Amino acid sequence: MESRRIASLEKLAEYFQRLPGIGRKTAQRLAYSVLNMEEDKIKEFAHCMVTVKKDVHYCKFCYNFTDKEVCTICADMNRDRSVLCVVEDPRDVETFEKSREYNSLYHVIHGVISPLNGIGPDQLRIKELVSRLSSGEVKEVIMATNPTVEGEATALYLSKLLRPLGVKVTRLAYGIPFGATLEYTDEETLGRAINGRVEI
Repeated sequence: MESRRIASLEKLAEYFQRLPGIGRKTAQRLAYSVLNMEEDKIKEFAHCMVTVKKDVHYCKFCYNFTDKEVCTICADMNRDRSVLCVVEDPRDVETFEKSREYNSLYHVIHGVISPLNGIGPDQLRIKELVSRLSSGEVKEVIMATNPTVEGEATALYLSKLLRPLGVKVTRLAYGIPFGATLEYTDEETLGRAINGRVEI
């Protein structure tokens, strides 16, 4: 019986270790923390994980996460619908929203072009982006991919793809250090980057 309990604890630690940024020691601490939780709290925790997986999906327009058909940002008619900000990840949307410097729409492409990792344009939400521009409502697309080699390559690829469609394509200004990610950029720096964006 004792060995089964230890085996299940190790299994739980293994699952925690599969999460990004969680090492072996942290995973073990988390597993022991769960072991010390009250049973009703553990059930609530497990239910929360199942519910998130079941209820959260992509917005049908911008591909940000939502628990509705259309996310609250796309549904907000007070936003400027002539500007679209292209980001890599749903967490980047959250970062922009915290800056309170941007009041238009987003498009999440879910990654960057990275041939070494086997990720090409077809693995990203690029076709959906092009489709959104067909109505002519969008006049400017801001490339807000991270300032990394892959992020820059993706921004250049998209600018060449979108420019013939008659939209203005801009890039965030370099207030954001090269190699940094948007998730860890402070609000003031991000605000300056939005306001100082340049055409590419």
